[in-house]
Amino acid sequence: MADVKIEDGIIKVMDLEIQDPKAAAVLAEYPAVRWAEITRRAIKIGLGYLKGGG
Repeated sequence: MADVKIEDGIIKVMDLEIQDPKAAAVLAEYPAVRWAEITRRAIKIGLGYLKGGG
């Protein structure tokens, strides 16, 4: 289970594990230095859908 905290409007996620081979394959197509930013954007988009935004 990931450790998730919200501080001053910032979501902090530690030790997050996502078991999704297809998503991992897509991410692996990009340089490793971009993985954190790509993952951050993907989570932000996903949370946007949860609140009804796009």
